[in-house]
Amino acid sequence: MTDVLTTIEGRIGRIRLNRPKALHALNLPMCAGILDALNAWRTDPAVEIVLIDHAEGRGFCAGGDIRMLADSGAKDGVDARAFFHAEYRMNHALFTYAKPTVAVMDGITMGGGVGLALPCDYRIATENTKFAMPETGIGLFPDVGGGWYLSRLPGRMGQYLALTGHRIDGADCLALGLATHYLTSARLDGVKDWITERPQEIALVLEGSSDVPDDGEVMQHCKEIDRLFASDRLEDIYAALAADPDEWATKTLATLKTKSPQTMKVSLKLLLDGRAMATFEDEMRQEYAVGARVVQRHDFLEGVRAVIVDKDNAPRWNPDTPEGVTDHVIDQIFAPMPDTEAWTPS
Repeated sequence: MTDVLTTIEGRIGRIRLNRPKALHALNLPMCAGILDALNAWRTDPAVEIVLIDHAEGRGFCAGGDIRMLADSGAKDGVDARAFFHAEYRMNHALFTYAKPTVAVMDGITMGGGVGLALPCDYRIATENTKFAMPETGIGLFPDVGGGWYLSRLPGRMGQYLALTGHRIDGADCLALGLATHYLTSARLDGVKDWITERPQEIALVLEGSSDVPDDGEVMQHCKEIDRLFASDRLEDIYAALAADPDEWATKTLATLKTKSPQTMKVSLKLLLDGRAMATFEDEMRQEYAVGARVVQRHDFLEGVRAVIVDKDNAPRWNPDTPEGVTDHVIDQIFAPMPDTEAWTPS
């Protein structure tokens, strides 16, 4: 079975993730196949729009091939770097694509799935959407452009989502601008057919088919998030949450204490830098350097062991407190790669 299906249907290029047993998590051949299709369709007059969704089973995309990354990180890291290199080229190709692109986020949209969806011009959420960047829970960080996208969310919502890995629904995605449209899943097949038949009218089709969801859960906490996550120092966020008597703050602090202090600090710096990045290419170059180093560090290997391999959900982070993660360590992780090893978009 092919893990990704790329076809031309009518006047659209169709990319369907087809790895249902892994919730369509991306592997290297999938990234390469998607990139090949995008490059082929870039100048093909038969293709007017690119549509990305999933084929059989639940979806949209649960992330990347975490076990492979950990296995590689425990050795020389070569395979992990090859995956990141291809995945980030795919992300960049979508971000800079000249033709309209559509992502259907019907179901789990996490990690690598976020990197597929957010560069697209049209991003459709449904009542099934479960959107998250949960990487700090396994000693990783929100990559695939996370530093770019999350830093541009309203207030401090990006910092909150990056640190906690909180899962939001389709209504929240629409309210935050992560989705451009919200449709009930029952409408999707009809809308896809209409887009296939009338790709030039996609904006009208989506506007005419859109639904108004109920208020999302996370939007109810915007004021608390902006106040309690105001600092770019993890120690300050811990202190703010600890000083707040509200139950929501107490639960949020308890959540943070289950995450990797190292990669929470990485995430905060990533968003701080990402907000000022001049181009998405610059963002991906930095994320590649950070990713290449983080996958070989203790916390990622330990996080994968605890959450994915042994499933005891009791990772032993090192260091295990924010104060233990020094600025020197963060500077080492963020140091630019040598020119001969750096990521390039092509």
